[in-house]
Amino acid sequence: MHYSYKTKGTCAQRIEFDIEDGIVKNVKFLGGCSGNTQGVAKLAEGMKKEDIIERLESIRCGSKPTSCPHQLVLALKECE
Repeated sequence: MHYSYKTKGTCAQRIEFDIEDGIVKNVKFLGGCSGNTQGVAKLAEGMKKEDIIERLESIRCGSKPTSCPHQLVLALKECE
């Protein structure tokens, strides 16, 4: 199933991804720091949703209370 999540508090404006049988695929961040968001997307590719949540939850970007990886966690939690 395809999902689209509007981020809050980050440079990236949206995250799009698919989940098939609990596996995250086709992760794309729209906006944000290109190298960082591409890296997070590649690392998340093919992982179980629960493993991504466990690894990336509560990551912060500088003094912000969130980050692009944390926003991906929030998006995945909405899919539960």
